[in-house]
Amino acid sequence: MSVVATKSSFYTTFKTLGLLYLFLIVGLFLDSFYMVKIIENAQFYANILMIIVFVIIFFKVHHRLKENMIAAVMIAFFGEYLFSIVMGMYTYRLENVPHYVPFGHALLYVAVLCFSKAASIKIHHQFLERFLTIFIFIYATVFLIFKNDVFGFVMTIATLYILRNKPRERLFYLTMYITVVVLELIGTYYKCWYWPTTAWGIFDFLPSHNPPSGISFFYFLLDLGTLWFYKQRHKIAWKRMKNIRKIRLQSSN
Repeated sequence: MSVVATKSSFYTTFKTLGLLYLFLIVGLFLDSFYMVKIIENAQFYANILMIIVFVIIFFKVHHRLKENMIAAVMIAFFGEYLFSIVMGMYTYRLENVPHYVPFGHALLYVAVLCFSKAASIKIHHQFLERFLTIFIFIYATVFLIFKNDVFGFVMTIATLYILRNKPRERLFYLTMYITVVVLELIGTYYKCWYWPTTAWGIFDFLPSHNPPSGISFFYFLLDLGTLWFYKQRHKIAWKRMKNIRKIRLQSSN
């Protein structure tokens, strides 16, 4: 049964976010400081595992998601080299961009998208949006007070402010925020990468924790880029979908 069509919210959550979080724990462990003590080229095994899982998921998803995954990988490659290597926003363990990272971004994007679009989840979207918004605000506030994470708090507030007028995308980005929190907490705990004590290591007025709480703000760029690629390849279908939405909105009014 399709994850998007199933009526079980538990099944949907496990098959999307549950398996993703489990994979993050196992996959990032292969590039962790634990593995470095045992295996000399630990990152190689993390890369191999990621590529294998990416290929398996790629051949299982709908053709539209295949396009989104390819676009997400390309955008992530560019974004990782820009933010990490060029701008020094964060630094990976070997001061490179591991091959598993862009492919991991694509898997994360697809898992969150399938979760937020599933019928069993959408019927609870109002409760989930309220719960996640409150949780995110508390999480960022705790990091601000106890970790002096001004940078993360500012990005969190910016994210919540933008989502105020984005009801269609709200659940997706709130879920993305939580998912990126899980990713960052695991990755920094394993010392796969680390963040400087201030934003980009430059702006002293924006102290940052390792990791900052609201870094999912930059995932807006990944989604917008992926959506742009899709619209360019399917201009007629995208225009038709917008017209259908417009008609439905006029009918409901």
